[in-house]
Amino acid sequence: MIPVALSFAILGRNGSTSDVGLVLSADVFPLALFLLVAGVIADRTNRRAVMLGADVLRCGAQGGLAYWLLTGRPPLWGFLVLEFTVGIGTAFFTPAMTGLIPQVTTPDTLHQANSLNGAAQWGGTLVGPAIAGVLVATAGSGWAVAADALTYAISAACLAGLRVGWGGAGQVADESLVRQLMAGWHEFRSRTWLWTVVAQFCTLGLLVFPPFFVLGAVVAKQSLGGAVGWGIVLACQGAGATIAAVLMLRIQPRRPMLVGELAMLGWSVVLIALALRAPTPVVAAAGFVSGIGFGLFGPLWDTTMQRQLPPELLSRVSAYDWFGSMVLLPIGFVIAGSVASVLGITETLWLGAGWLLLTVAIVLSFPSVRGLPNERVEPGAWVAPVRR
Repeated sequence: MIPVALSFAILGRNGSTSDVGLVLSADVFPLALFLLVAGVIADRTNRRAVMLGADVLRCGAQGGLAYWLLTGRPPLWGFLVLEFTVGIGTAFFTPAMTGLIPQVTTPDTLHQANSLNGAAQWGGTLVGPAIAGVLVATAGSGWAVAADALTYAISAACLAGLRVGWGGAGQVADESLVRQLMAGWHEFRSRTWLWTVVAQFCTLGLLVFPPFFVLGAVVAKQSLGGAVGWGIVLACQGAGATIAAVLMLRIQPRRPMLVGELAMLGWSVVLIALALRAPTPVVAAAGFVSGIGFGLFGPLWDTTMQRQLPPELLSRVSAYDWFGSMVLLPIGFVIAGSVASVLGITETLWLGAGWLLLTVAIVLSFPSVRGLPNERVEPGAWVAPVRR
C-alpha cells in the first residue's frame, strides 16, 4: 500500500515530484547506513529477536504517521523522519530474515520455503495497491498507512509464536564487529556470481526502479486515472510476482541465475509502456510481466545464496547483498524528478529500459553467472555454461 499512499499523500498536499522521491527514499536510505552492522548483529545474536524488534519499531513509526495524516497535515519533515525510522527497522529485519529461513526448513525444502515466502510477500502487493487506491480516493492516505502499521503488528505476533529458540545464531559473540564484517566481505567478494549481480542491482536502483515508482505515479496522475489507475498497475505487478512465486514451488531450474536474469527483462516492458503513455490495460499487463520477473528472481536468488554460503555467515553476506543492491536507491529516488526535468519523463523511462537490457547482457556474459547450478559450488570455482 505504501508507494500508493505516500505518493498521493505528498501530491495531495501540493508536493512536487522531487518531494515524492524524497519521501520514498526516506525508508531506503537507512539501508545504506545500517545494513552491514545489522547483518553482523543478526549472525552474533538471535535472528528472530532482531526481526521482532524491527517489526515493533516499524509498527510504531507507521502508526504515528497514520495518526498524523488522519488528524492533520504533516509537514515534509514529518514524512521523512517517520519513514526513515521505518527504514531502520527494515535494515535490521532483512538480513536476519535471510538467515532465519534455513533455520525453519530443511535443505530439501529450502527452495519451496523461499518460493512460499515470496508468494506471501507478493500476495500483499497483489491486493494492497488496489485497496490503497480505493482508500486514497475515498477515505484518504492515512487509512492505508494505518493498515500497513497493522501488518507489522501481525508480523511481530507471528514471530513471537515461531517455534525457533531464542539462542544465538552460532557465531562467537566476543569476536569484534570489524573481524566479523571482514569475514562476510571475504565470502562476498570471492564469488563472482554474487558480486556481479549485486553490482547490477546497484545500478538498477539508480536508473530503473526509482523512475518506475516516482515517474510512474506522475504518469498515472496524468493519463491513467490517478491513484486508482496506479493501484491497478501495481496490483497487476503483484499478481504476476505472486503467480510466478507459486509456480516456483514446483520448479527448480538447473541454472537459476540464467533464468532469474532473463526474467528481469520484464521490467523493461513496463518502463516502455509508461514511456509510450499506453492506456491503463496495457500498462497493467506490462506491470504483470515485470512482476513475473521479480517473482522468479527472488526465490532463485535467495535459495542460491542460502545454498552457496556458510550458514554462520549468511546474514552478514546477505547484508552486503542488500547494501550493494540498495545503496544507490535513495539517490535514485531523490534525483528521479530532477533527471526527468532535464531529460523529460519519457526520455528518463526509456533510459531505464535501455540500461536494464544492457546490464542483463553484461551479467550473463560471465560464465559463473549463467552456468551456476542449483547445488553448492566452492568459491572461485569456474562453472561451465549450460550446453545442450
